[in-house]
Amino acid sequence: MSVATGETIRARKKATLKTDVGGEQRMLLHNISWKTYEQLCEDLGDQSHFRMWYDHGELELMSPMISHEVYGRSIAALGHLIALELGIDLTDAGSTTFKLKRKERGAEPDTCFYIKNEKLMRGKERVDLRKDPPPEIVFEVDITSSSIDKFSIYADFGVPEFWHYDGEVKIFWLEEKQYVEKNNSLAFPWLTSEKLTDFLNDCVELGQTGALRKFRDWLRTEVAE
Repeated sequence: MSVATGETIRARKKATLKTDVGGEQRMLLHNISWKTYEQLCEDLGDQSHFRMWYDHGELELMSPMISHEVYGRSIAALGHLIALELGIDLTDAGSTTFKLKRKERGAEPDTCFYIKNEKLMRGKERVDLRKDPPPEIVFEVDITSSSIDKFSIYADFGVPEFWHYDGEVKIFWLEEKQYVEKNNSLAFPWLTSEKLTDFLNDCVELGQTGALRKFRDWLRTEVAE
């Protein structure tokens, strides 16, 4: 821990801080080595309230507050609801740390789903992207703008679908190593970006449980049959 702490303290002299009292606080640290990043991942582990993204020496730490977490957990709950209602095997891998040393990149999404590769990933304690597949969907909330290019990171990891929320949900498919905005989900073709945005708005207006009930009723009427 001493190596990581020393380098982190030195880097903080050149850190950039972004704050949004309602949603999240971000700090960007510069000139962080891959070794230090990996040590932080090990030392902090599942006990950290920070989420971290690493991109060629740039390390962004984000401390989510309630509105950020509500959006992330709501999408996770929505994934479980869809899976249960449609009889789909799905694993919500939450904010799993994904990293690739040869790319010098790492990320921790707000939530992510394994669907096609769900059985392959059962019982895994860690994900090794050198041999394990990435999740089929990642979801990120950016209430304040991130200084890290998450699109490029997830494209490098080969994530087929990226849901991004910054006031509205936008859906992106990975095509020729770049994300292209689409109107609907790749994994769930009947699910549109507008419907996802409406669901998150309903979470604010109706509460999470009320929004899930409303979405379940729509799902049973419009999709399940």
